[in-house]
Amino acid sequence: MIEAAMIWNEPNNKSHWDPELDPDWSRFGQCVSLAGQAIRDVNPAVTRVLGGMSPIDPLWVQRMEGHGALDHVDVVAVHGFPLDWNLWQIHEWPAKVAEIEAVTDKPVWVTEVGVGSFGAEEVQVFGVQKTAELLVGRVPRIFWYSLFDLPQEWGATTRHREAEGSSYYRHFYMGLIRADGTPKPGLDAYAPHAADMGLMQWFHYQDPRLDDAVAWMKRLGVRHLRTGLSWADSFRPDALGWFDRQMEALADFDTTVTFCFTPEHLGPGAHHTSPPHDPQQFADFCATMIERYAPRRVETQPATLLSALT
Repeated sequence: MIEAAMIWNEPNNKSHWDPELDPDWSRFGQCVSLAGQAIRDVNPAVTRVLGGMSPIDPLWVQRMEGHGALDHVDVVAVHGFPLDWNLWQIHEWPAKVAEIEAVTDKPVWVTEVGVGSFGAEEVQVFGVQKTAELLVGRVPRIFWYSLFDLPQEWGATTRHREAEGSSYYRHFYMGLIRADGTPKPGLDAYAPHAADMGLMQWFHYQDPRLDDAVAWMKRLGVRHLRTGLSWADSFRPDALGWFDRQMEALADFDTTVTFCFTPEHLGPGAHHTSPPHDPQQFADFCATMIERYAPRRVETQPATLLSALT
C-alpha cells in the first residue's frame, strides 16, 4: 500500500538537482507545488512529502516556504549520514531534527539514515543501535538506508564520483546485506528495530534483487518501506511492466514512493538532475503513478449497495 509520495530526492544536493540551472530553487518549488496539487487531486489520502533534504538545512526549508512549496506538502523530510558524509556527530540527531521543527509546523520524517561498513562492520552495528536509540519515538517515520549493498559494478548515482575520494566508495557499503547476498552483523542489530525503523531501498530498473528484498523484509518484520519510481525510467522499454511488478511485490508494506529524476530529453541539462523544461510534465507523471498504484477509494453507501442488489 502506498501511504506517502515523496516529491524528489535530496533536491538541495547537487547529485540530485543541478543548482547551476536553478540556483534559487524556484523551479524546484514550482515542481513541488504542481506535483503536490496533482497528487492531492488524484488521492487526498496520500501523504505528500517534500523530498528529503541533504544536508539538513533550515534556511533551505524557509526558501521553499517562500516559493509556496510547503503549501502543497504534508511532511518535511531529512536525510543524514553522520558517520559517513555529514559534518556532525551521530549524537546530534535530535538537535538536527529540532532545527527543522523550529522553522515549520509540518511533521519531520527521517527518510534516509544510515551508517556504512566501509571502515569496519562493527561501526555499522554501533550506528544501527545508536540511531534506533536516538530516533525511534522521536519522529513519526524512520527509514534505514539500506537493505542491500550497492554492487560496485553498478556505480553510484552521484555527480562527484572519484573526486570525492574515499567518500565515493562508501556508497557501496551502506547495506545490511553484502552484494553477494550474505548478511552483515548490522542485520542482527537492525532486526529488533525492524517494526519501528523501516527500510529505504532503491530498486533499479529490472532489479534482480526485488524478490530477495521482499523475502528478507518479511522475515525481519519490516512494516514501512521507502523506494522510488523514476520519471527517467518511465521512458525505458516496458517501463510500466517493471513498475507494475515492483509495486505488486511491495504491496504488503506501507510504502513511501519517491518520484524523481528528469528524463535527459526533458531538461535543459540533459541529465537526471536537471529541472524539467515543463514542470507540469513531472506533475503529470506523479498523478499517473498515484492513479495507477494508489487510486482514491470510493466508499459504497449501504443504501446504494442495497439498491444495486434489488
